Amino acid sequence: MPKKRIIGCLLTMDGHVVQSIGFKRFLPVGRAEVAVRFLDEWGVDEIILLDMAARSRGELIDVEMVTRCATRCHVPLGVGGGITGTQDVRDLVRAGADKVLINDLSFQDASAVRDIVANFGSQCFVGAMDVRHSITSTAVRRNRGLDAWGDKPLEWARYLTELGAGELLINSIDHDGQGQGYDLALVGEIADASPIPVIALGGVGHPDHVRQLFTQTRAGAAAIGNMLHYTEHSIALLKSALVNTELDIRLESQADYTHLAQTSAGRVSRREEADLVDEVFTFLPPEVI
Repeated sequence: MPKKRIIGCLLTMDGHVVQSIGFKRFLPVGRAEVAVRFLDEWGVDEIILLDMAARSRGELIDVEMVTRCATRCHVPLGVGGGITGTQDVRDLVRAGADKVLINDLSFQDASAVRDIVANFGSQCFVGAMDVRHSITSTAVRRNRGLDAWGDKPLEWARYLTELGAGELLINSIDHDGQGQGYDLALVGEIADASPIPVIALGGVGHPDHVRQLFTQTRAGAAAIGNMLHYTEHSIALLKSALVNTELDIRLESQADYTHLAQTSAGRVSRREEADLVDEVFTFLPPEVI
């Protein structure tokens, strides 16, 4: 059984990483290459780099930015944003991408997607979908969730698999940036029916949300964005919490918090001053001559 993966998802606009809230509000975080370096050093299993605005600009994600990020990344790097065909994928792979995430092109040109698979293989193609609930239905959306598409998520997942996807990324727009947990019903339905690995994205705000994903669904990976920002060693903290629940998680970081208590917010609990003094200072009795 493959280990469960923790994937750092970095959304970019205008060359900078942003926090996304419901695909409507975007808060600046910092430079993409800096965020990639931190996640890599803190023990993430994979990194996804997505340009949220590339399609609306009619451009491919900044290839030079991808190159800068790839040089700081020692784990698989997935890249998406504005991909229109095989040449774009070739440019991204040469820049250091291991996988490409394709969303809108699957709606626009199935033959172009099949050509990408023929040239680079299914392992290079992650089929991405954005899903939004409404009063009457749950449907796949396109163009950053702005445009409706009639297909049900399960039907679209099957279509992406037929196109040759090696993995599926399921992003819940309703849960995006809310910090209330993944859409377990949505992810669970697709993961149960999918012959390929499923990555869940959207809504995680606490280590327990990841635990719920892995224990209540067959998802193979948890993609996390906002929760990883602004907290030192955020990946190591998360993985330490999951290891303590006996989930099969890689813990490959110099920072190990498995022996420390964590708060309800998933942070390290404040330690007693006496414990800290014992670790920092060593008492040396006066020398008698």
